Amino acid sequence: MAFEEKNILNRLYIVAGFMFLFALAISIKLMNIQFVDGDMYRELAKENTTKNFTIPANRGNVYADDGSLLATSVPKYDIRFDAVTVTSEDFKENLKPLSEGLSKMFGKPVSYYQNMFRKARADKNRYLFIVKNLGYSDYIKVKNLPLFRKGPYKGGIIVEQRTVREHPIGQIAQRTVGDEAFDRPGYYAVGLEGAFNDLLTGKEGHRLKQKIAKGQWKPVYDENEVEPQDGFDIVSTINVNIQDIAHHALLKQLEYYEAEHGSVIVMEVATGEIKAVSNLGRTSDGKYYEKLNYAIGESHEPGSTFKVMAFMAALEDKVIDTSSVIETGNGRKMFYGRPINDSHRGGFGKISAARALEVSSNIGLATIIDNGYSKNPDKFINRLKSWHLNEKTGVAIKGEGTPMIPQPGDKKWSKNALPSMAYGYNLRLTPLQTLTFYNAIANNGVMVKPRFIKEVRAWNEKVTTYDTKIINPKICSDETLREVKEIMKNTVKRGTAKSLYSPDFSMAGKTGTAQTEYWMPGWKNDRRYVSSFAGFFPADNPKYSCIVIIHKPSTKKGFYGVDVSGPVFKRVAQKIFTDSQVIDSVEGVEKTDPAIQKDFEQYYTKLQQSSKTIPNVTGMAGMDAVSILENLGLKVQVVGNGTVSNQSIKSGEALKKGQLITLNLS
Repeated sequence: MAFEEKNILNRLYIVAGFMFLFALAISIKLMNIQFVDGDMYRELAKENTTKNFTIPANRGNVYADDGSLLATSVPKYDIRFDAVTVTSEDFKENLKPLSEGLSKMFGKPVSYYQNMFRKARADKNRYLFIVKNLGYSDYIKVKNLPLFRKGPYKGGIIVEQRTVREHPIGQIAQRTVGDEAFDRPGYYAVGLEGAFNDLLTGKEGHRLKQKIAKGQWKPVYDENEVEPQDGFDIVSTINVNIQDIAHHALLKQLEYYEAEHGSVIVMEVATGEIKAVSNLGRTSDGKYYEKLNYAIGESHEPGSTFKVMAFMAALEDKVIDTSSVIETGNGRKMFYGRPINDSHRGGFGKISAARALEVSSNIGLATIIDNGYSKNPDKFINRLKSWHLNEKTGVAIKGEGTPMIPQPGDKKWSKNALPSMAYGYNLRLTPLQTLTFYNAIANNGVMVKPRFIKEVRAWNEKVTTYDTKIINPKICSDETLREVKEIMKNTVKRGTAKSLYSPDFSMAGKTGTAQTEYWMPGWKNDRRYVSSFAGFFPADNPKYSCIVIIHKPSTKKGFYGVDVSGPVFKRVAQKIFTDSQVIDSVEGVEKTDPAIQKDFEQYYTKLQQSSKTIPNVTGMAGMDAVSILENLGLKVQVVGNGTVSNQSIKSGEALKKGQLITLNLS
């Protein structure tokens, strides 16, 4: 018995010992938590109950020069449904009216929505997709439909909001304005959006929230820890009207000539402001869209538009004058073992230097440059460099193409380099770089930097204003400018662009037709060209300069610059001309058209007649006839448009005030 009691007592001691050790371990652990790891656990607890939420800043808007929106951020809403959280009673009661409401808004049958909701309920789907990309007004309508109006817990509605970038003028100028990368939401790298991303983005804010029941978070304080700062707005130089004109003029020509791609740039002469940039590339199904920024990023051999630069260099360096006689022969001439041809069969023979440029003679320009610079080619290259043709313009938009002007010592340099460069080969320029030079000619020799932005704004207050920057204050003498301007006007009047000439509208320019990919096998059986036209308008007091480049038009329909690109230039120029104040400079606007004068006299005579009978208004303009009859106290009903072909009450009948007369116009 004593042995058994002793054995039990030993067991109790052992248990007590273990309990003591366990209590000691707990005490040590508690002390460790309190004094050693306490801060870590307190932070962990705090993280589980409080969280710093990011408040995104609103991205700034991009505006056109007149304040029209080119890009803005708008909220979009996706709607989903939690089929489990809704009670059976609410589900049965609201299923039909909810389905009817959705059917009315989105056009699908009521039965479609009823079956969808029933299936989701049976499958216990807690994330059923309903509709996406709703604007705010439609979101409010959906939110207030039966069942959904009960909210997320009783009504099961799940709303996911996001901000998207929209372009109010659609696809027009999309590459210039820019857009977020399709594979990187929120990332902007192209166009104005990419160039001024830091200004547009703003700074995100932060707000501390505490976790409460059912996974919801409640703000800890009334105010944000860090307030978000909205991005700045930028006002671009783009003119919506001119952009629309350029886009549709280019599109029409690309479609007709089935070309691969093309671009148009319109620049304001005095300021360098880019008023329009259109870049259209063809898809595999023959449609065109703003594919790449060819106008800024694509450098290529300019062809005959470069002849203006070569000719000006020769004039400035006194190599020739405009009356110098150039022998072009029968249209084919050898230069260092390589033939150069003119497009005109039989050649131009002996012509003046000015005429060589007007008719775009390859032989003429090659002869001028080779004779003038073959012994000192650096002189020619240095003249081009003085015009910064070997440098990028430095525009803010990313991806500007790099120009290439070879010089002695380069791999591309040979004896044929000079004559080739004279008519636009063996060098590379982008459309914007070419236009910048042409704009300087129009701007009395002042070369200005192309500019895409006018100012930065915050809450309608100007933050920064961008002024015109001068690249070169005077590219050449006034005499050279005067002579080259005259030749460019004559190019349109009687040279390669004479088919574009109109006595009622003045413009000056230069055509260009360049072979491209001619080094590739099989070119002779599948010829590819780059057609171009560059110039300015009006010719005598230029307000705008413009360049049109169209790549690889169908040779079955045509490929010369005057036929392919020239009409785009003319269409853009004339449309801008008639829509702008430049039209005030058109001569003869005060002259009265004889037909209009005759109509007015006829109208005035009838108006002065104090008649008690219905007048004869047949053959009169509808608006004049209405005015006469209403002045006589008649009620007039008009059917059709044009001039009066018939009147319901014959002339000579007694006139009664308030009487209805119907005029048929045709």
